[in-house]
Amino acid sequence: MAQDHPKVLLVEDEPAQREVLSYNLQSEGFDVVSAADGDEAMLLVEEESPDIIVLDWMLPGISGIEICRRLKSRSETRAIPVLMLSARSEEVDKVRGLETGADDYVVKPYSVLELMARVRSQLRRVRPASVGERLEFEDIVLDAETHRVTRADEPLKLGPTEFRLLSTFMEKPGRVWSREQLLDRVWGRDIYVDSRTVDVHVGRLRKALCVHGGADPLRTVRGAGYALG
Repeated sequence: MAQDHPKVLLVEDEPAQREVLSYNLQSEGFDVVSAADGDEAMLLVEEESPDIIVLDWMLPGISGIEICRRLKSRSETRAIPVLMLSARSEEVDKVRGLETGADDYVVKPYSVLELMARVRSQLRRVRPASVGERLEFEDIVLDAETHRVTRADEPLKLGPTEFRLLSTFMEKPGRVWSREQLLDRVWGRDIYVDSRTVDVHVGRLRKALCVHGGADPLRTVRGAGYALG
């Protein structure tokens, strides 16, 4: 079964730099997809739904600044953190990058350790469970680091798939997730799983959450999917 690793889209046209960054990101436990230019990057955003984008400013064709502007102008991609890499160290360039919508700006040459820390910092906002954060929703507490879940202080027994499902729901309470989105997030694109499998595991999660009593916190949205709360 696929593990729920955060997915990074790395956009860097310099092959050696791309290889080094990809290696370091993978060593930190991230799934990495890479693009060498802006057109490929925009395509991969659509196909891969990355959790974060590490984006070089200077690219052949569409510049990193323009890619960032396009992503932040669309509601479907606006929330994806963009960490911009640039050899431009002037304050006016940094301001321009941030004003275009970049969530962080790192000047080359940079420390790989610092870059990894900044990637984790951005992921903490959008995928807190993926970096070991503790999540809470009403009386449900999920500790991603110890892999424990309680409800009203009572421990719950969840299988690995149910744990990843609950993590996904608790990171964005109220959001409606389609079956296809849950398949991509929880099972991964590389594994074929029938969408009805989602219903089975959501049913198991519901049963586990209500084993000690309490109302079912999961909501079925007809024709759309599932939500927490």
